[in-house]
Amino acid sequence: MVPKAFIPQSAESTPLWPRADWWSGFESPELSQFAQAAQQQNRNLAAAVAQVMAAQAQTFIARSALFPRLSLQMQAQRSNTGGSSVVGTLPTSSTGNVFGLGIGASYELDVWGLARANLRAAQEALKSTRFARQALALSITANVANGYFSVLALREQIAIAKEDIASIKGILDVIKLRVSTGTSSHLDLAQEEAQVESEEAQLPVLEEGELEARVALAVLLGRPPERFEVEAQNSDGIKLPEVAPGIPSQLLLRRPDVAEAEANLASAHANLDAARLAFLPQFSLTGSAGFSSTALSALLHGPSFIWDAGANLVQTIFDGTLIGQKRLAYATQKELVADYESAVLNAYADVESALGQVRNNAAAENHLRREVDAAREAFGIAQLQYKEGATDLLTVLQAQQTLFSARDQLVQTHLALLQSLVHLFEALGGGWTEPPKDRTQFSPPG
Repeated sequence: MVPKAFIPQSAESTPLWPRADWWSGFESPELSQFAQAAQQQNRNLAAAVAQVMAAQAQTFIARSALFPRLSLQMQAQRSNTGGSSVVGTLPTSSTGNVFGLGIGASYELDVWGLARANLRAAQEALKSTRFARQALALSITANVANGYFSVLALREQIAIAKEDIASIKGILDVIKLRVSTGTSSHLDLAQEEAQVESEEAQLPVLEEGELEARVALAVLLGRPPERFEVEAQNSDGIKLPEVAPGIPSQLLLRRPDVAEAEANLASAHANLDAARLAFLPQFSLTGSAGFSSTALSALLHGPSFIWDAGANLVQTIFDGTLIGQKRLAYATQKELVADYESAVLNAYADVESALGQVRNNAAAENHLRREVDAAREAFGIAQLQYKEGATDLLTVLQAQQTLFSARDQLVQTHLALLQSLVHLFEALGGGWTEPPKDRTQFSPPG
């Protein structure tokens, strides 16, 4: 059943569907540049374009069956025949030339619609290939956005780690001073030095993650990773766009993967029709006309003109191949019916899941921002009290760890929020709409 409505997400004033350039809603010129570059330079998309060209060629082949086949024939033959003669005892032989020029034609009458069914199957397969390319383009653009946001998030985590290390070293200097005066033990010094080493050990891991994310982004853009750079250092300039899910019944016309599954099913219907029609009698017409002469100089003269015409009828009595092809076409049709229904269910599930992710990640981010503010204040108080001797190092370490963990978690949750918005745009079809001329007359399951 088609759901009546999606989970409420945005205000009524927001657009019902994303625009085709949905990534511009994040208001990042660099992201927009990367998204447009991926559409032109991604190697997987280039392969998908070639697949569309191959499907177009298959359609041309199927359409050619509706037209006669013409052939031009030219012939030049010289032959010798030997034998014996009754005159005397010497053998005799004759040598002669034959020249020919003609045109032949053959045409299979599409009485039952077999050729038209094959053409319809090829046309639907072409539509499916085009929709697959558009679905791939949407997926690649979403991956570009997710990869870009990952690079920025990792850079923020690296910056936080460096700030944390500087903060810990500041406390470490205080501890060293107190140890030298005998007001603190070497235990406090060892604990803080261990904390410094722990934070510094995380830096190479984060830097390697940032490098791998940047390399993956370069590959998506079809660029060599060696000199590829991302200018932005954090997500401070990234805006959170608003989008509403619209009416569930319209989603099926806005998802290229659903349109692809529908076109595949329509192609399977046509293939099954063709498999059934192959059992009926097949009619064909043949004809040829031209000139034939023993002298090249007389080839195009009237007496040399020849012609013939014929008609053929073939009725299959038993052909195991045709029976197997019919069974295969029927099984393929059943499989693609299930695939189409699965694509529809997955489309609705994607939107519901993305809406829930956006809502929950936004709520978590709000709580984490308040936690970071409170933890920062607590850490400042703990530092001041430790310097004045009013509290022990354990309190400082706990406040310090709470702040560092909250800041790191906030960056990860903000990344999850950005990527859930990308997921929502992708789930809603990324602004794509199936052209009315391409819509297949197939009723979705209701």
